[in-house]
Amino acid sequence: MPSHVQRFCIYALIALVLSAVATWGLGLFWVAIGGGDLPLHGWIAMGLGVAGTVGLTWGLMALAFKSNREGWDDQVDNSLDPGRADTDET
Repeated sequence: MPSHVQRFCIYALIALVLSAVATWGLGLFWVAIGGGDLPLHGWIAMGLGVAGTVGLTWGLMALAFKSNREGWDDQVDNSLDPGRADTDET
């Protein structure tokens, strides 16, 4: 069974490959719709945008799973919720 570091490296490699394929596909789509040739700066910007989006999504999902695993979702205090049935309205 791979260690956490090996698993992280495998997932990071998969994310990078998916990012590269998505960037290449978006570049081809841009040329296909008549956007002209994409200059080097356009490729770099699109690559950073795709990689940033994938990284942000990965990080937020990791936080959501960590929060659920550690029980933080169960410890929500709803005492100030105006829709609660057991609130005293005076």
